[in-house]
Amino acid sequence: MAIPDVKVIRTDRFSDARGYFSETFQRSAFAEKGILHDFVQDNQSSSDRIGTVRGLHFQRPPFAQAKLIRVLSGAILDIAVDLRRSSPNFGKHIAIQLDSESGEQVFIPKGFAHGFCTLQPKTVVLYKVDQVYAPSHDGGVYWADSTLAIEWPVTPSEAHVSPKDQTLPTLSQLGCVFG
Repeated sequence: MAIPDVKVIRTDRFSDARGYFSETFQRSAFAEKGILHDFVQDNQSSSDRIGTVRGLHFQRPPFAQAKLIRVLSGAILDIAVDLRRSSPNFGKHIAIQLDSESGEQVFIPKGFAHGFCTLQPKTVVLYKVDQVYAPSHDGGVYWADSTLAIEWPVTPSEAHVSPKDQTLPTLSQLGCVFG
């Protein structure tokens, strides 16, 4: 993994003829992995079509959010972009495929922009955050900013993107958000 602060979490699944059972979050198990966050809100999105892009979003301090992302149904290419100016990884990203079958989750700390592209129809994504949504501190980076060099599975003309996400600034237009 290119950015050590972003962590892939694998939890055990116990399967039988009925399906499976998995503990997707247990505070002490996550603390052992260095994730000591008090998650205060769960968000869920549903996307009907392949190629739906959501992001790249963040919240400005003091409402910056750490996120724990997992896919309940379908699959996504999940992206985290380091926006911490003091980080040696500033402007770099990590891309991880998540799906409902593997049960893997991704932890993204504060100071990152986050987004994803759906790889299957009817994809449902759940993410825990450690800070409530604050509309006045909402921010983002244009998902198709060429300087980020993200290999999205869709082109800008193929993607299904909200009008808001189409008008987000590029990284060079953003300025310093996280020191």
